[in-house]
Amino acid sequence: MLDTVTRHAAAPFDTARLDRLMEEAGIDVLFATSKPNVQYLLGGHRSFFFDTMDAIGITRYLPVVVYAKGAPQKAGYFGHRMEGYQTEIKPFWVSETNTRSSGAVDVMQRAADYVHKVMAKPKRIGIELAFIPAASADALRKVFPDAEIKDALFVLERLRARKTPEELERLQRASDLVIDSMLAVFAGHGPGATKQELAEALRREETARGLYFDYCLIAAGASHNRAPSEQRWEKGDPLSVDSGGNYHGYIGDLARMGVAGEPDGELIDLLAEVEAVQQAAFKPIRAGVNGSEIYACAEGVLKKSKLHNHYEFLAHGMGLVSHEAPRLTSTGPVPYDGYDADRPLEDGMVISVETTLLHPRRGFIKLEDTVAVTTTGHEIYGNRARGWNRAGG
Repeated sequence: MLDTVTRHAAAPFDTARLDRLMEEAGIDVLFATSKPNVQYLLGGHRSFFFDTMDAIGITRYLPVVVYAKGAPQKAGYFGHRMEGYQTEIKPFWVSETNTRSSGAVDVMQRAADYVHKVMAKPKRIGIELAFIPAASADALRKVFPDAEIKDALFVLERLRARKTPEELERLQRASDLVIDSMLAVFAGHGPGATKQELAEALRREETARGLYFDYCLIAAGASHNRAPSEQRWEKGDPLSVDSGGNYHGYIGDLARMGVAGEPDGELIDLLAEVEAVQQAAFKPIRAGVNGSEIYACAEGVLKKSKLHNHYEFLAHGMGLVSHEAPRLTSTGPVPYDGYDADRPLEDGMVISVETTLLHPRRGFIKLEDTVAVTTTGHEIYGNRARGWNRAGG
């Protein structure tokens, strides 16, 4: 198993864009430590051993990509000894790859020592404050006690904001597979199935199609509770299924509706109203349009509804991370500033659009879609099964 590899190849991302973002943020050298950003910077690497866990012994797995502004030839990767198997098969583009570490402190020590060697004493260091253990941050500060530590989350988020064709293909694939899995669950179950059984069936369907199952938010009947439980899906009941399935790190996040039996006239009208909000929100999406137009168009339809006080509308960025750029609102359930609300959407951005009706009698009615921004408009991924999907096919 290889411990250290020294090489240099072309970076799999726009280094000029990263250099500019770092300059604007006042960052000289970057230490990326979150799985999504490490994957992005390395061109797709995910540790097979730590893909679904981080803890090991008395420490945890911590991957570290080091990038110095204006010097991609000095980039390095520092990881766990188990990753040496993967670097033998597929070396990384960076100049230095070190997979000798066993935990979160020794790996940061090696990364910091490498930076000290190749660029002496950086004055401004960018780290992912939300994704670095305190012990690792302390190890970094010991090597560079006089450096200013800054949060690099914004820089890395903006770097990932515009998806490549390969990324878009993976997001589309993830969305299609989630819809296929939902349709299989609707077709294979009927009245009497519990929410726990339905969620477990969805996990199996997504896994069988090559997805990593992330979650299933599921509501049945008049209840607004979306946790899997022993509640049964009864005849005539609506069923809301909202699931995230992960395809090579990229998230397919969609919501569709099922019904045990035939939907009555009221249910048909309610879902049609939710669909009308979705379609209105889709309409302005294209490169060059301010993100706030999505909300303006959706709210124009919502204001006309007699049930407007029972609606929730949300649009947020999607990709390797749920609720990444573009950030379109400051008042959503995940707290961040609406940085992109008054800025033009860009080709390659991907947005999750979701409309939820919390009906006081008929329950939880929701549609959620993944929408890619294009120069001429938009493309909706997984654009199927938008009506009432009957139990048993």
